[in-house]
Amino acid sequence: MGKNRYWDSPYRALDINAELRRIGLSGHIVIVIIDYGMGNLGSLVNMLRMVKVDVTVSSERKDILSADHLVLPGVGSFDRGMQSLKQRGLIEVLEEKVLDEKAPVLGICLGMQLLTRSSEEGTEKGLSWIDAETRRFRLPPGSPIKIPHMGWDAVTVKKSSPLFRDMDPEAMYYFVHSFHVVSKSPDDILCTTRYGYEFPSGISHANILGVQFHPEKSHRFGMSLMKQFAAIPPSGADA
Repeated sequence: MGKNRYWDSPYRALDINAELRRIGLSGHIVIVIIDYGMGNLGSLVNMLRMVKVDVTVSSERKDILSADHLVLPGVGSFDRGMQSLKQRGLIEVLEEKVLDEKAPVLGICLGMQLLTRSSEEGTEKGLSWIDAETRRFRLPPGSPIKIPHMGWDAVTVKKSSPLFRDMDPEAMYYFVHSFHVVSKSPDDILCTTRYGYEFPSGISHANILGVQFHPEKSHRFGMSLMKQFAAIPPSGADA
């Protein structure tokens, strides 16, 4: 079998604890992936373990409050995602950790959309951590472009962020989505992607980050991004 150019990378051997020492921090970063019943989390766990991060999948309050970083993944509908967070009693503890303690959080795919105020996909109110809404792709009648947007695509970075530190100029990321975020503030747009038109494929506001693509399906490029997310200093730490 030939080599896959997306996997053929030194990122396989990255040690996040060595990266933390490089920027002057000690100890181990603990990442909790929020388990709210929306998607298979195995690939994400495996990717984080490949960069030697301590990772736990949990919906327990004690685990969330003891985490250094949080990941809010998700595949499925907006309303079901918000309902699942509510049913598991997760919104209050997530707000405590993210909004009060300022822990770094990364929303992925549906998880990024849940950070917004609302979605055209449903009627539930979003987390409203980002001043944005989620809309269906609006393509002209007869457009040859197919929805969902599915497959490998590039991003254009719009502002400096730890997520894209040392980014490979050939980086490509894997997308599967029919809705996208529309930010009310241009300053919150981290990166964009063009699919029929340009849309925000990443957002960033203080400690709150989100990407529309799936890092766990984006091979070495996604692994680099997750490594950089893990290397963000925890809230209260001095870099």
